[in-house]
Amino acid sequence: MLDLRYVLDHLDEVRTALLRRSQAAAAPLSRIEELGEERKRAIRELEALQRERNVASEAMGKVADKKSPEFAQKREALRSLGDRAKELEALQKEAQSKVEEVLLSVPNVPHESVPDGHSDADNRLVRVHGEPGSYAFPVKDHVDLGLQLGILDFERGVKIAGGRFTVLKGLGSRLERALMMFMLDLHTSEHGYTEIWPPALVNADSLRGTGQLPKFEADLFAIGHQIEEGENSGLKLYLSPTAEVQLTNMHRDEILDGEQLPIKYAAYTPCFRSEAGSYGRDVRGIIRQHQFDKVELVQFVAPEQGLTALEELTRHAEAVLQRLGLHYRVVELCAGDLGANARRGYDLEVWLPGQNAYREISSCSWFSDFQARRAKVRYRKSKGEKPELVHTLNGSGLAIGRTLVALLEQNQQADGSVVVPEALRPYMGGLALIKA
Repeated sequence: MLDLRYVLDHLDEVRTALLRRSQAAAAPLSRIEELGEERKRAIRELEALQRERNVASEAMGKVADKKSPEFAQKREALRSLGDRAKELEALQKEAQSKVEEVLLSVPNVPHESVPDGHSDADNRLVRVHGEPGSYAFPVKDHVDLGLQLGILDFERGVKIAGGRFTVLKGLGSRLERALMMFMLDLHTSEHGYTEIWPPALVNADSLRGTGQLPKFEADLFAIGHQIEEGENSGLKLYLSPTAEVQLTNMHRDEILDGEQLPIKYAAYTPCFRSEAGSYGRDVRGIIRQHQFDKVELVQFVAPEQGLTALEELTRHAEAVLQRLGLHYRVVELCAGDLGANARRGYDLEVWLPGQNAYREISSCSWFSDFQARRAKVRYRKSKGEKPELVHTLNGSGLAIGRTLVALLEQNQQADGSVVVPEALRPYMGGLALIKA
């Protein structure tokens, strides 16, 4: 979240910046201003009351006869002042709690370099890698290819779990596993990430630390069963929507040694999203599923390294597409399309010939200290110095299901077979061609 003191002291500046996102983004600032004034009034009155109490206490102490009516009167007045002080302290805490709760709904302030715009149509093209394939036959989408090859089973996915669930089988399952292993090997051996295998369930504190709660609660799958025994008794848990949650919260409530930075984590996890508000979108195929696989990249860096780290992380995600020989482009997100937690970001969009369109396959974001303030992740530059908030970044490296879709569609052949990229063949037992 944003720094409350900074917001209250620079309200017009923050409002102007958030209006670059949308009217809705800046709307909570009016309530924050109101609550901020309530808080200030309570603080001023409490400070005045403390001074009055000090004077009254000093006057009571000067009364020689501790049994006199005068002493009793002053003691009663001091007690009344103490009671009022408690009321004011409660009001101050209530106002502070309310303003912090409202602040949780306020998105990050876009960096000044972020282009203006209202939607993905206004994103700025940064670079393009490769060219769209040329096909001397009618191209198929991944649904038709997957069914023809016998590697995707939509009917049984629906039978087992419901809509927007799919079964991968045979070489489809192996291809998914191969992509996961290839991505993790690349990021750990060449890009310097430490591999993490985290829990798939996360608690509310973790989701709040990365910004999924309270803003995106409707998109989460909460676990209905409550644990009744042990250290987790009564704890509410959720299926993780992205490994960004687990990896960022690895260091929640910690003070890191500055010499440790940058810290870079990579993790494969299944991800679960209800896709609230997306009814009717991408109903064909596996573009938008309730459960999908992803390799996530997270970095903790010193503030002065934030923008440089964003470029590095984006290149790391791009490397996966390049090694697989896939055509894609990179766009810089405009203010209106920027993720709520992000200060600046890029989308990697892969070409899908079956849709004749580019589709997002990775979103790489720099959050500045927005997440770190919520999760209380700090670092100390050197021994004895005051701790500061770290900067966090994350990006998909990559969404595995969408990578599989791009691979099938871009590498399809006239007979419906699909060429396996050379980089992936060692993970596929040397297989060069997937065919019916």
